[in-house]
Amino acid sequence: MDELTPAERVARCGGLATRAQIARCRPRAITAAVASGQIVRVRRGLYRLPDIDRAVRLAAECGGQVALLHAAQAHGWEVALLPDRPTVKLSPGGHARTGVDTIWGEVDASTGRVTSQRLTVLDCARRLPLRDSLPVLDSALRHGYDAATLLADARSVRGKGAARARRAAALASGLAANPFESRLRALAVEAGLDVRPQVTIGLPAETRGTAPATVRPDVVDVGRRLVLEADSWEFHGTKEAFQADCLRYTALTVAGWTVLRFTWWQVMHDPEWVVTCLARYA
Repeated sequence: MDELTPAERVARCGGLATRAQIARCRPRAITAAVASGQIVRVRRGLYRLPDIDRAVRLAAECGGQVALLHAAQAHGWEVALLPDRPTVKLSPGGHARTGVDTIWGEVDASTGRVTSQRLTVLDCARRLPLRDSLPVLDSALRHGYDAATLLADARSVRGKGAARARRAAALASGLAANPFESRLRALAVEAGLDVRPQVTIGLPAETRGTAPATVRPDVVDVGRRLVLEADSWEFHGTKEAFQADCLRYTALTVAGWTVLRFTWWQVMHDPEWVVTCLARYA
């Protein structure tokens, strides 16, 4: 079974996970994690981290709203990494408090203690580095947020962070499978690469063996014939998966593609090393 705890597994899924995504954990461990409050059962077959509850309490004490990454999770969107301290948005003249990070701006009380979906995506796009904002925007699109609305709203942003917001919105894509892939793509953009998610690549029949005729790598720079793979243990930790990965890697390499593979830990906790490696191909 899984060496990770249910809470760690949910965190690796972006803070929101289905039962299937944490199936490598023992059922008894999942039940115990829910009972102890380490994870929260949202509904049948869906779990989240408890951070949102604490963030909402702190926002209420401040008279503000949960914002940025904690707000994204409250809307059911996955994030790459959740900070220890929640961010609370206050209207000008509000009173900040210890234990939270504070941003100032529009607060719409009609949406409760969490910024609206629209303000959440715009605040993330304009205030966060691309490596943190792109996973949120990708997730919002993956869960049904309208891409045209995102682009139009980003174009309307003025002042500090406007260029950052437009860039993030233009790069956002619902094709990315998870925050891991999104963050890897953002790091590739930081390194100067021209990448897209889930690009279909054909493999020559004479070299692909039992691999399919086409594959869809996680992140691809077509012009540089460069493939970036986000390798997570839950999808690559069996004998069959290892066999398929080797076959796919060799077939792509023989077909003239450079393939670079990165683990979840490297992308999340050593991003500067990842950027340094990728910049060699820019």
